[in-house]
Amino acid sequence: MNHKARRPTLQDVADKVGASKMTVSRYLREPQQVAEATAKKIAVAMEELGYIHNRVPDMLANAKSRAIGVLLPSMSNQVFSSVVRGIESVSGPAGLHALYGHYGYSMEREEQQIAQLLSFNVDGLILSETQHTDRTLRMLETAAIPVMEVMELPEHPVDLAVGLNHTAAAKEIVGLMIARGRKRIAYLAARLDHRTRQREAGYLAAVTEAGLIPVLIHTDQPSSFTLGGQLLRNALQAAPGLDGVFCTNDDIAAGALLACQAMGLSVPAQISVAGFNALDIGHALAPQLASVITPREAIGRVAAERLIGRMEGKVYPDRVLDMSYEIFLGQSL
Repeated sequence: MNHKARRPTLQDVADKVGASKMTVSRYLREPQQVAEATAKKIAVAMEELGYIHNRVPDMLANAKSRAIGVLLPSMSNQVFSSVVRGIESVSGPAGLHALYGHYGYSMEREEQQIAQLLSFNVDGLILSETQHTDRTLRMLETAAIPVMEVMELPEHPVDLAVGLNHTAAAKEIVGLMIARGRKRIAYLAARLDHRTRQREAGYLAAVTEAGLIPVLIHTDQPSSFTLGGQLLRNALQAAPGLDGVFCTNDDIAAGALLACQAMGLSVPAQISVAGFNALDIGHALAPQLASVITPREAIGRVAAERLIGRMEGKVYPDRVLDMSYEIFLGQSL
């Protein structure tokens, strides 16, 4: 295979069909305006040549696409639906169109999605991750557009970042469990992404400073209520005398709390349960789930505001903005 083969152009398609470049261009914009027989020939030629259409051709050098790219780890994750609400509360009124993609917590998939978004000549990017491949970083440097990383506080942001301190939040809520007399606390961790590891660091800091023995229950499976119940059962087997579980998120925590109740374990009398993100499910449970309130919608709103500011040439000396979190005590501690 010739890896240096020239990328087929619009003129190549026109030459193969025996039509003008203008006709091919018209087909790409409005295929119904081209004679059916010619349209079929163009479609076949494009497939045979491997032609890839540039979705924003011939943009003026000083023009803006009025679009931003937003990458999310999951389209179904309730945590990021709040972030999206915040983004769109700003982007819509500003006349910006948001192009969304998801990367399934994979840096390689993120790299592919960023390349695709950049092909649309977006004016800026909002990324839900702070860990990137080398190629991603090179692409972002070459693109030279504003980039906003959200949900974390990277030491070396690509451009700007807005998020919260997951380690400090985890340490604080686990510290509250310890202050209430818990001596054997497990950390239930799913997916094992970067934020899960940060929360683990906070858990470890709290238990080791208190002289307690860490109990880590890990899985790389995606979070679910069912998985939370399974991890709770694994923790009870691994740590006799378990009297508390801190969970990487509320899906896991809710599943753990329900599993405790199904097994006849009183929450919080016999075992306390805490989660992260303070989702609505936690408020619907009895007892209500203790959790960390993360300002996700506010993060999305501030991220969009600052991204637009950067697109307009504003400079932000505080490149990384720390948004405050709160602890919802609930009744499960």
